[in-house]
Amino acid sequence: MATDTRDDAGWPVPPRPPEGVVMWNINTTCNYRCSYCTQRFLDDRTRWARDTPRFLEGFRRLPGRWEVKLSGGEPFLHPTLMDIVAGLAEMGHHVSVVTNFSAGIEKLDRFLEAAGAALRVFSASLHREYVATEQEETAFIEKARHVMTRLPPGASFHVTCVATRANLPVLPELVQRFAAAGIRLKVQPEKQQRDVIAYTAGEQAQILALGGHNGLGMIAPSFQGRPCWAGAYAFTLDDRGAAWRCYPARRYRQEYLGNFLDGTFALRETAQPCQYAYCNCTVPIERGMMTRS
Repeated sequence: MATDTRDDAGWPVPPRPPEGVVMWNINTTCNYRCSYCTQRFLDDRTRWARDTPRFLEGFRRLPGRWEVKLSGGEPFLHPTLMDIVAGLAEMGHHVSVVTNFSAGIEKLDRFLEAAGAALRVFSASLHREYVATEQEETAFIEKARHVMTRLPPGASFHVTCVATRANLPVLPELVQRFAAAGIRLKVQPEKQQRDVIAYTAGEQAQILALGGHNGLGMIAPSFQGRPCWAGAYAFTLDDRGAAWRCYPARRYRQEYLGNFLDGTFALRETAQPCQYAYCNCTVPIERGMMTRS
C-alpha cells in the first residue's frame, strides 16, 4: 500500500508493517504493590499463563514474524518465562520485555541468554516506592548498565518512571542522572481509573518538558479516527488467551479478536480507524502502525 493513500476521512494510511506486535500480559502476579498501579484493582493477582506449549503453538501459527512484548504483572515471576522466550526466539520471532527490574542478575542473564539475538526492547520500570534512596538508585543503574552491555546488536534499553506528584519534583534530576550513565529515562503520566489524573497546568508543563508520555510530546495521546494496523498487525493478549485489538479496546471490552488458544482468534485484514479518545499504549505509533500527524 502506498504511503500517500488516505482513508475516507482524509487520514493517511500507513503502509503494512514489516512485522506484527503482540502485547502479552503473561501473568497478573507481581511482587510490588505500587500505589499508582493500574492493575491493583484486579480481583486475582496470582494468575499466570499456564499452558506454555499451547501458547507457543499459537505463536507458531501467526503469519510472518512478530515482536512479542512480554509484560505482566511482573513477567520475571512467571515460572516458564525462559521456556517462552527460548521458544519464541527459536521460531524467529522478536522478544521484548517490560519489567519492574527487581529480578537478580542471574535471572536477567538467563533471560538474555534465552532471548539471544531475538531481543528487541528491554524496558525497565523505576518504581520509586521501592527504589527510593540514592544507594538503591545506584544499584538500579548498575544493574541497567550490566544488561546494556549484554544486549545483542539492534536491541535497545530504556527506563520508564511514572510522573506521580511525589515524583515530579525529582524527575528532572533523575533524567539527568540516568542520561549521564548512558540510559534513557522516559516519563509516563499517572493514571487512575483508566484516565490520566487531573494535573495542573504547571504539572503538565513539567511533564511536557520531560518529553511527555513515553517521549511523544503529549500528556494523554489521542489518535481517534486515524487508521491503525492494530487488530491486523498488533493485538493484546492476556494470560488466559483472550485477545483484543489494543489496550484501550481491552480496557473497554470492545473489538475482541477471540481466544488465542481455542480456535476463535482471528486477525483483521486492513488498517481501521482508532476508536478511542485516549490511547495509553504507544506501541502502534512507535512501530509505524499509524501516522503521527
